[in-house]
Amino acid sequence: MKLKVKDAERCVGCETCMFACSRRSGSGGLGSSSIGIRSAGGMSKGFVVVICRSCDDPPCAKACPTGAITVKKTGGVKVDKTQCIGCEDCRRACILKAVFWNNETQKPLICVQCGTCVKYCSHGVLELQK
Repeated sequence: MKLKVKDAERCVGCETCMFACSRRSGSGGLGSSSIGIRSAGGMSKGFVVVICRSCDDPPCAKACPTGAITVKKTGGVKVDKTQCIGCEDCRRACILKAVFWNNETQKPLICVQCGTCVKYCSHGVLELQK
């Protein structure tokens, strides 16, 4: 499964997808979201949807000095937080800036391609492809 931006122009910046992502991990608010929505430069320019694009050869995994980030066969990566040392090399390596950061745990937040956000996006911006 692979999370994709189906139609970014439909994004209204409501951040419902981000709230759904945070809630999946049991958190309220946006602090635990593994996806992001940001302005493209004002309301008239729309929004940018920042998600892990499941790179074939993910730079975040290659940059991890402890091997805490591994590539999943189904797409995307998995983070073993017990092996993560919080160095942020993965965050710096991601050219899409899709590695978010949990300031409480000092660990990365990377989309697990579960599709929870897709279910809650009422504007059809995201899709989960098989």
